[in-house]
Amino acid sequence: MPYKNMIGLGVAGNFAGHLEQAGEASDFQAVTVSEAIQPKAIFPFYVPSEDSGFLSTYPLSNDKITMPETDGCLQIEPEVALICDIQYSIDEASGDRVVSALTPKQFAAYNDCSIRKPNARKISEKKNWGIHTKGIASTLLDLDHLEQGGTLDRFRIASYHKKKGDIFRYGEDSPTVGYSYFHQKLLDWIVDRMNHQQDAGPAEDISALLREAHYPVQALISIGATRYTEYGESHFLQPGDTSIVVVYDGELFHEEEILEMAALNDFPDTGISALIQQVQ
Repeated sequence: MPYKNMIGLGVAGNFAGHLEQAGEASDFQAVTVSEAIQPKAIFPFYVPSEDSGFLSTYPLSNDKITMPETDGCLQIEPEVALICDIQYSIDEASGDRVVSALTPKQFAAYNDCSIRKPNARKISEKKNWGIHTKGIASTLLDLDHLEQGGTLDRFRIASYHKKKGDIFRYGEDSPTVGYSYFHQKLLDWIVDRMNHQQDAGPAEDISALLREAHYPVQALISIGATRYTEYGESHFLQPGDTSIVVVYDGELFHEEEILEMAALNDFPDTGISALIQQVQ
């Protein structure tokens, strides 16, 4: 469990149109943003603390997804995950420990698998319903930096749904630079939310969760799901299906090549982070 000591966070609404497709836009109507493209909130999906209720359950897997017992409306959420070091400092006014910087070190394909549950009280309620409910690829790729022109700028995100021998494009094949907030602007915004986000509406107080977890020194942060294809918007996972999320170097590979690799469950070792999960 290589990420068990990291706090797990996600970014909501960082690809234009995704929230509307997922039926979640109404959840954020009361959230104030400074510009139209700004993400709506960050949310926890795992907190390394025994005192965090259902968020204490370690949900990550690199090969399986366990269906919820009651609600079967389960969707792939194809994303990039960043493994980040967290730096803290002491706020002079309050004396509290605050996050001063995030330093991304690696990235990987990620499935922020989510229950379609409009008007959920908190985002996290749709994100962690037990073990094997999230996915991160076993292949981590090194990141030089998250500034413009860095390694990650070349990469794209693709996702597929395998069902009864057939394969379907699930999310739109999308460039990482298509994220609404990216590079240092994204990191600065996440740091601000980690320190100042309030427990209001669908959002939660992340600073309280960091304190509860005794200030972990690393975070696994998924930075937003791509838009769905027409197929992905209306089709849900069922036992026996396969979910595939691929983060690939767009200078080395073409979308059609990635589809062929996904159909065969066979990916090269260079320039690709692939997550293949069986649904059970």
